[in-house]
Amino acid sequence: MTKIPPTEFGAELVSIMRNVLEEAVERINYENRTPATKAKMAERIVLTASSGVTARDQLLLAAVAEGREPAA
Repeated sequence: MTKIPPTEFGAELVSIMRNVLEEAVERINYENRTPATKAKMAERIVLTASSGVTARDQLLLAAVAEGREPAA
């Protein structure tokens, strides 16, 4: 996999990432849907995409997994 620095994310990928975050938030427990947890999930999406994983389903899985535990 080719690493992608966040500064080189294209508009299409950014749009996918935004949509993935919104869908992932809907898939976690309601009590975990805090701004801090959402930020943690967004960070996971960015880190995953930066590692070269840009498939929507894989980004979604990573974000949901991150959101299962609320931010401290």
